[in-house]
Amino acid sequence: MDDSDADQREPHKKSPNEPVSKPALVDLGIIFWEGITGEDDPRLDEIKKERGYTYTDVCNVCPDKLPGYDTKIKSFFEEHIHKDEEIRYCMEGSGYFDIRDGEDKWIRIHLQPGDMIVLPEGSYHRFTCDSDDYIKAMRLFVGEPVWTPYNRVDITEEEESRKKYVDTFINKTKKAKTEGIVGTEGNNETKVEA
Repeated sequence: MDDSDADQREPHKKSPNEPVSKPALVDLGIIFWEGITGEDDPRLDEIKKERGYTYTDVCNVCPDKLPGYDTKIKSFFEEHIHKDEEIRYCMEGSGYFDIRDGEDKWIRIHLQPGDMIVLPEGSYHRFTCDSDDYIKAMRLFVGEPVWTPYNRVDITEEEESRKKYVDTFINKTKKAKTEGIVGTEGNNETKVEA
C-alpha cells in the first residue's frame, strides 16, 4: 500500500503494484475465506461452529443508513487494536481493512461480497469503505459482542493484547524468516496490496 494521504477510500496501490501472498497473511495471523454465498451458506455455519462464534449482527456502513457516517468512518480508520478478534463477513458492497505487517507497513485487504476475514487480537488495523461508500457486513463474536477499539496513540507496545500478538505472530515470523522456514514465498495471491 502506498503512503499517500489522498482519499482513504481509494485503492492506494504501490507503483509498481506489490501483491501480498496468502501465506504472508497467515504469518500475520489473518484468516480469510472467499465465496461465502449468504447467511444460509453451510460453510458459514461450519466456520461459526468451529470457531465458537455465537453472536452475530449485521451493520450497514453507508451515508444514508449509518447515523453520523462521516464521524464513524473516520473513527473506523483510526489505527487501533481490539482485545478480541475482529471478524467480518462482507454480504454486500465492499471496503478495505488495512493491517500492519512485521515491518510496521500497511497491507490493504479489499473485502468484497462473499469474503470473510478474521483479524487477530492485538493487531494494528483500520477500516474504510471504498469509493462506493457502502458495505453490508456481518459482525461475528465469541459470546457477548464487544467492539472496543484501543487507538494506537493511546496504548503502548506493553499492552497485553498487543504483546500477545507480537509474540505469537510478528516475532515468530521474523525468527522463522531468519531460519528460512516461513512459507511466504510463491504466487498464491489474494486481493491484497503491500
